[in-house]
Amino acid sequence: MLLGFVIAYLALNLLAGFYASRKIKGSDDFILAGRKLPLFLATATVFATWFGSETVMGASAEMAENGFPGVIEDPFGASLCLLLVGLFFARPLYRMKLLTFGDFYRICFGRKAELLAGVCIVVSYFGWVAAQMVAMGFVIHTFLPEVSLHGAIVVSSLCVMGYTLLGGLWAVSITDFIQTFLIIIGLIVVTVIVVGQAGGIGNVLEKTPDDFFRFLPERGWENWLAYAAAWMTIGLGSIPQQDVFQRVMASDSEKTAVRSSFLAALMYLSVALLPLLLALCARQLITTPDDPQLLLPELICQKTSLWVQVLFFGALLSAIMSTASGALLAPSVILSENIVKPFIKEIGDRRMLLLTRGCIIAVAGLSLWMALVRKNIYELVGEASQISMVSLFVPLCAGLFFKSRNERAALASMLAGLAGWGAALYFEPPVPAMLAGAGTSLAGMVLFSVLCRPPAPKTK
Repeated sequence: MLLGFVIAYLALNLLAGFYASRKIKGSDDFILAGRKLPLFLATATVFATWFGSETVMGASAEMAENGFPGVIEDPFGASLCLLLVGLFFARPLYRMKLLTFGDFYRICFGRKAELLAGVCIVVSYFGWVAAQMVAMGFVIHTFLPEVSLHGAIVVSSLCVMGYTLLGGLWAVSITDFIQTFLIIIGLIVVTVIVVGQAGGIGNVLEKTPDDFFRFLPERGWENWLAYAAAWMTIGLGSIPQQDVFQRVMASDSEKTAVRSSFLAALMYLSVALLPLLLALCARQLITTPDDPQLLLPELICQKTSLWVQVLFFGALLSAIMSTASGALLAPSVILSENIVKPFIKEIGDRRMLLLTRGCIIAVAGLSLWMALVRKNIYELVGEASQISMVSLFVPLCAGLFFKSRNERAALASMLAGLAGWGAALYFEPPVPAMLAGAGTSLAGMVLFSVLCRPPAPKTK
């Protein structure tokens, strides 16, 4: 039964991709769904794109071991990111009518900045896509042990690549809407059943150590720096990302872009608390598996009936596949539009669409290789957000809010941020690497803005 369910579910997603492919008339339809997403689709695709393996499997493992201090980065930092996008970034970005985030850096800072920003964006996504591939493999392998982990990763990854190739953002949006419904209903039902088995929510909270609910760090400046870095990693680092930008620009109006960000932030934080509660139940009901990321799948397999397992794994697969498809499309678009296309003198819209689909295959292949080599979901996602934080966030704010057009300052900011981050990872100073990179990025922007001011316009 479970095998039949998995096959049917994967086939349903491919059918959705085939249906969406009929709406594709050009690159704008493929990349931004024709800029026609209504509020319910825009909200669903923002929520579903973010609610993935790191939320259900990665964060739950951290919650079971460390409590709230271990999950500041996600879901709390992730919800903060969507809130900030709605408050400050959605309106000005939507008004620019851009096709990709890389276009923003070209318009504000020039072609070199576009190229460097594009490379940073693409590289930052490999870890995120790989994390979703690993999670899909874990899920399928857990309730179908006869399927090897590597085989499950490959098959599920090919399915996601397939429907993303067919329908682009239209396919992603349609499947995201269906998957959002499955995620919410599935997690609510499963949580009610498992909490009941654990003796009720009062009993679960009573048997959980008090320090698990400590929301502020312990005393000491190093603890506070690590705490700030946890909030900023996804909270600020994911703002200059193509997937967030893509959903803002795909909305049918400026109001929809803003409202969908707010609604998705509220939905994300609310629904993401359910896996954290399940993790606390798991601490009492089962022995922690060798791989903590399998805590919730093992809990469901050991303590629930077959129909509850189908419901849970359906919700989990929905969460992961929706995130994987969005994460796969975003860097592929940047790679084709902002890195490869400028080196081609003349290319029609049909060939551009073919190029973008080719980039999807390339990104999927590299991410699949990474997924087969590394398997820590939470770390892969965190590393992905750190790259964009240390290289792209400062130039984004400078160009958007301070109207900076200083190409050298933008390039210096990106390179200094990456250099500071890399040096901190190597030398391991007491300051978190992400904060070190963000600091050097800001310093590079300020310093070169002063030293390399553009010449003043000549007066007659």
